Amino acid sequence: MSKISIIIPCYFNEENIPVTVKELIDNECLFPDDVVFEYVLVDDGSKDDTLKEIAKFKKAYPEKVTVLKLAGNVGSYNAVVAGMEYATGDCNVIIAADLQDPPELMVDMFRYWKQGFKLVIGNRKDRQEPPVQRFISNTFHTIMRAIALKNIPKGGFDYVLFDKQIRENIVQMKERNTNVFYLMSWMGYDYINIPYSRKKRQIGVSRWTLQKKVKLCIDSILSFSFFPIRAISVIGIMLGFSAFFYGVYIIMLRITGVNKEVQGWTALMVVMLFVSSFQMIGLGVIGEYVWRGLDSSRKRPAYIIEEIIS
Repeated sequence: MSKISIIIPCYFNEENIPVTVKELIDNECLFPDDVVFEYVLVDDGSKDDTLKEIAKFKKAYPEKVTVLKLAGNVGSYNAVVAGMEYATGDCNVIIAADLQDPPELMVDMFRYWKQGFKLVIGNRKDRQEPPVQRFISNTFHTIMRAIALKNIPKGGFDYVLFDKQIRENIVQMKERNTNVFYLMSWMGYDYINIPYSRKKRQIGVSRWTLQKKVKLCIDSILSFSFFPIRAISVIGIMLGFSAFFYGVYIIMLRITGVNKEVQGWTALMVVMLFVSSFQMIGLGVIGEYVWRGLDSSRKRPAYIIEEIIS
């Protein structure tokens, strides 16, 4: 007998929960009879009636549902890790509460897991979203493939089935300010990739704000790549050589008498402002790395569970 833990981070999803849980329950009949299900729903500090809707699901299926209420909003990825900590399945699935990812794809994911793959990725080959949003998302994942994780599939992913060994590894790591899905790929396990088209959200409004997207982008790059530090070093060397050769050029002008008084106050100020701005950017990038080290050394928990309904 195999047990599947389905982990669902929830944030302002009061309208989605009834529809989503019905789809998930209906989806169980597609699996073999020897498969049992566990649902771990994490309320990520919602201020609407999300928790009440989750509690109704718990009341209807008390033996297979666990509800975690976090003390505050810590982000969907931290909420996922909280769900991992209380999941007990042989394999685990992370799925969003808005039904943009097809639950029926779990059947194929589970089949590959039974074949021995510890990680099965549902890869977004297409998404029913505005062109600008698709372009930004695809660009981000292309950059990550180029500078950090070359083994991740194109198009990005946040719908996965993974073995309990991966779950236990992530919970033990207790990483902060990271991308939990890229962390699974970073571990190096062989994985299988299943392309699918992500649906347009039908119910509610996404709370995935621009600020959260920017933070995720920064966290992902700094967690898995030293490219920003290397880029600062390379640009610094290039600027150093440029200054050296420009200095030689000025000296030659004075020696040959071509231009005894070198003009160009405006050009000089532009160069000084450019170099100064680069120095500030460089300090900012280094500061991001240092702050993350400090944040990790504090040993503060990434989330605080206010209540467990199990």
